[in-house]
Amino acid sequence: MKRALLSWSSGKDSAWALHVMRAYNVVQDVEIGGLLTTFNGAADRVAMHAVRRELVEAQAHAAGLPLRAVDLPWPCSNAQYEALMAGACRQAVEDGIDAIVFGDLFLRDVREYRERSLSGTGLEPIFPLWEIPTRDLAHNMIRSGLRARITCVDKKVLDASFAGREFDASFLADLPPHVDPCGENGEFHSFAYDGAMFRQPIPVTGGELRDADGFVFSDLLPAVEEV
Repeated sequence: MKRALLSWSSGKDSAWALHVMRAYNVVQDVEIGGLLTTFNGAADRVAMHAVRRELVEAQAHAAGLPLRAVDLPWPCSNAQYEALMAGACRQAVEDGIDAIVFGDLFLRDVREYRERSLSGTGLEPIFPLWEIPTRDLAHNMIRSGLRARITCVDKKVLDASFAGREFDASFLADLPPHVDPCGENGEFHSFAYDGAMFRQPIPVTGGELRDADGFVFSDLLPAVEEV
């Protein structure tokens, strides 16, 4: 059986990719052995999603998987990024990893970049969600119990009021027609905190909204569970 890492953004698509790989067996003889996440080293958060490291660590714990963190400098050039990711790939191969799973949906240039980046590394790229119609996919996620919060909104295409909202049927109904239901074009990003891919929910609470560089970020905080 092949062992794979899952490229983990902390959002709904990577969470759903984990569920699909485990429950639906769409790619046979592949076992997820860990989550691979890049962090902005200066902010200690996932890039673009702006999710705090401690929440990603909580996701990994809830998924029952080790987290492999790649800390990126800020600012980070493309050359620096590729060098750090190449090092992470070499380490993965040394550790007996055979593949990396991605939650990409339909952006051909992104897929081709990932395929080029892994070419010759000994790691196979796997895309279990590829070209699933995104409206169907979004509704299936919600019906299946996946719960997520919107952590980032691109104000050029989506009103700032969507930041911090639940990813649910009401959210989908309110989206303008030009916005992809899964946000695959970068319209929004999310944090998955409950669903079949987790052993238990990750308790979170909403924090402040921050407007920066044309994006609105909703800062999620770990919530204290009531005893």
